[in-house]
Amino acid sequence: MQIYIAAAFVFLLLAAVILAGKIAPNDPYRTNATLIRLAPCREYPFGTDNLGRCVFSRVLFGGRTTIAATFFLVAISFGIGTFIGILCGFYGGIFERIFMRIADIFLSFPQMVVAIAVAGILGGGMAGAMVALGITMWVAFARLARSHTISIRNEPYIMTSILAGKGGIYIMFRHILPNILAPVLTNALTQIGTTMIGLSGLSFLGLGAIPPTAEWGSMISEGRAYIQIAPWTVLFPALATILTITLFNYLGDAVMEYRNV
Repeated sequence: MQIYIAAAFVFLLLAAVILAGKIAPNDPYRTNATLIRLAPCREYPFGTDNLGRCVFSRVLFGGRTTIAATFFLVAISFGIGTFIGILCGFYGGIFERIFMRIADIFLSFPQMVVAIAVAGILGGGMAGAMVALGITMWVAFARLARSHTISIRNEPYIMTSILAGKGGIYIMFRHILPNILAPVLTNALTQIGTTMIGLSGLSFLGLGAIPPTAEWGSMISEGRAYIQIAPWTVLFPALATILTITLFNYLGDAVMEYRNV
C-alpha cells in the first residue's frame, strides 16, 4: 500500500512541474519594481522576490530545472556505473582491479568536496554542476552491479549460455542485466534525493544554475540576503526541496520494502 501512496504523491509532484506553464499564475522571469518583496497574497501566493518576480511561479519552474537535471544525472550515472559494474563482475581479472581501484580513489574523497572543486574549475553552470557530481556518482552503481553480477555469474543458466557459444555482451544484456536490474534501480531511486541536494547545494554556492534561471538552490541563495525582511523568498523554495527529497526517499524505501516482501 505504501508504494502506491508514495508513487501517487510523486506523480502529482511531477505533474505540477511538467504543467508549470499552465499552473503558474505569473511569468517567473518578469520583474516589477513596484512589487519588490511583496508578502504572500491572492495574486502572489508565495509573495515576490527582490526583483518583484512571482516566487510561486519561480518555484514551479525551478522544479523543472532541479528535477530534470537530477533525473538526467542519475540516469547517466546509472547507465555508466551499471555497465562498468557488470563488466567488472563478469570478466574480473585486471579489468576489474583497475576500475575498482579507481572507484576506491573516488570514494576516498568526500563527494561534495570533489564536486565543488570540479564545478569551480568548469566555471559553474548547471551542466558543469552535473559533470562535477557525475564524476563520483557512477561508483555506487558500479560497485552494486559488480557485487550482484559476481553472485550470479556461475549460475547454471549463465554457464549454459557460455557453453552454447554465446558472446559476453549477449550474456550480460540478456541474462545478467535483467536479474540485477531491480536492486540497481532501487538504489537509483534512493540516489535522487542525494543528487538533488548536491545540485541545489552547488547552485546555492553559485556553482550551479546561473541567475535568472529558476532553480531552487539558486533561489535560496538569492533570497538569503534579505531573509529577515522577506523570509518567504527562502522558505518556499527550501520547503519545495525538502518535500521533493522526502517524497523520493519515501518512494525508494517503499520499493525496497515491497521487494523484500
